[in-house]
Amino acid sequence: MAVTDANGRSHTPEWDASWRCPTWRELFHKRLNDLGLIDRTIVRSVGALALPGLVAVRGLEHVRPEADPFVLALNHATRFEAVALPVLLVYHRSGRRVHFLADWNFQMIPGIGLLYRRSGAIVVTRKSARPRFLNVLKPLYAHKQSSHARALAHLGAGRSVGIFPEGTVNRDPARLLRGRIGAARLSLEAGVPVVPGGIRDVSGDALRPRLELAFGPPLHPPQRTAGADVRAWHGTIMTEIARLSGKSWEPLRQEPRHGTA
Repeated sequence: MAVTDANGRSHTPEWDASWRCPTWRELFHKRLNDLGLIDRTIVRSVGALALPGLVAVRGLEHVRPEADPFVLALNHATRFEAVALPVLLVYHRSGRRVHFLADWNFQMIPGIGLLYRRSGAIVVTRKSARPRFLNVLKPLYAHKQSSHARALAHLGAGRSVGIFPEGTVNRDPARLLRGRIGAARLSLEAGVPVVPGGIRDVSGDALRPRLELAFGPPLHPPQRTAGADVRAWHGTIMTEIARLSGKSWEPLRQEPRHGTA
């Protein structure tokens, strides 16, 4: 149950024991061994702005570098976590990245595009641009390999991959979208576990979200990879994401794969 602290912030009390937002001094003295000077500067600068928006985090032991490779699969509550989450992971993993699949549309936003490129994001060009005339720029962000093939290559090289299976921001406080099966496919084909994650926006403010974040224990995939097994494995993953995010999950036949507008 969420409560309100002395500063008026809503949070789940049992989560706070494992999380303290790093101070400015800690951010700028943290050893980030896998990053060059430019990337260290970006992580520390963005972290100083973004990490205070994470009011509670638990389960960081499940995403430690020693656990690589894995597929990190989370619900998508706000756009904010697309920036805050990679920074949190790089900071706590001493500079080692988790490579997130990211929509190509955001590459066109000044600043955000730079963050995506420097983070090693796997750009996905499946969606149409908004407004549509910007689709003329899509070939500039396309890759000769599919995003699935690139993600498999990362996993094969021992690097972890992050996915938001819902495929779009879902602000429904009670229910997850049915989601895409990409995380399940990657896990089965690469033979790596899925680390589920749940994100809760406790602010009620789309412009200034405040998030609770929980990483769950790894889920180990079954051996078979037939189509029915992929769907069942997807259901297992989404059910655990639902538990961690405090939502329900039930795939609805009429729901588009990317959810509703």
